[in-house]
Amino acid sequence: MLDLGRLRALHAVATHGSVGAAATALGYTPSAVSQQIAKLERETRTTLLERRGRGVALTDAAYLLATTADQVLKLVEEAEVTLEEQRGAAVGELRVGAFATAARGLLPAALVALARDHPALDVRLVELDPPQGLEAVARGELDMAVTHDWVNTPLAVPDAVSRVQLGEDVADVLLPVSHPLAGREVVVPEDLAGERWICQPEGTICHDWLVNTFRGAGMEPDLAYRIAEYETQLALLGKGIGVALLPRLGRGELPAGVRAVPFTPTPTRRVFAVWRTQATRRPAVAATLAALHGCWGERSTA
Repeated sequence: MLDLGRLRALHAVATHGSVGAAATALGYTPSAVSQQIAKLERETRTTLLERRGRGVALTDAAYLLATTADQVLKLVEEAEVTLEEQRGAAVGELRVGAFATAARGLLPAALVALARDHPALDVRLVELDPPQGLEAVARGELDMAVTHDWVNTPLAVPDAVSRVQLGEDVADVLLPVSHPLAGREVVVPEDLAGERWICQPEGTICHDWLVNTFRGAGMEPDLAYRIAEYETQLALLGKGIGVALLPRLGRGELPAGVRAVPFTPTPTRRVFAVWRTQATRRPAVAATLAALHGCWGERSTA
């Protein structure tokens, strides 16, 4: 009988395209994944990996087996869902991803509520940007993720994934206190023409929102400082460097040298919980959704 763990390793290599990427997704070392594949080759008496330059590639037989493995893993998940549903209790392990400010401003309260109300549920949390979290859920690497998108930068959701909106999060323009606009009640894109922006790196949703917003107003923002961590962005602002746009969720108290000014049109991002539709019946999924909804009103926000 084929070992399920080895099939999972092969499926991960086929999905992610390399042993290293599969190891990252599974939380293993590349050596451990290679060993699993080697054992599967001995079990099946079939060559599954071939050397290609400095790397390896799956053989045609491996791709056929990986397709079957995908079906097997879905059946296993369905069996687990059915058993958990029959027990009627949120038990076992639930793997959750969340973007940085949700992990800071929403998940702590939700984790406390779940530990209190469902002590047999083992929730594991990993920080991931929204696109990566959504992809991990779709591939079965996570059971659920908290993601977000902006109204003018929507995040496409695969057909096999369900989602529910938890709420909306507003962002403000952050300025050094010495900035001429720091005392304004509201600013518009035209007020910020020519400013040197501190923003998220290219490829992130927040970066794309900023670019789309200013291009929509006929301007190209000057993205002078591309910084992933909000704390670093605030440190630059506190020294009088640049301007930024930061959401309120998980933002915390601003340094003394920084002011938040509302922006119009109001930058609003929608915060979602996503999970595989096949797992909707899991009591663990229902319990976690209830905790997230319940904690949204008590979220840490500026």
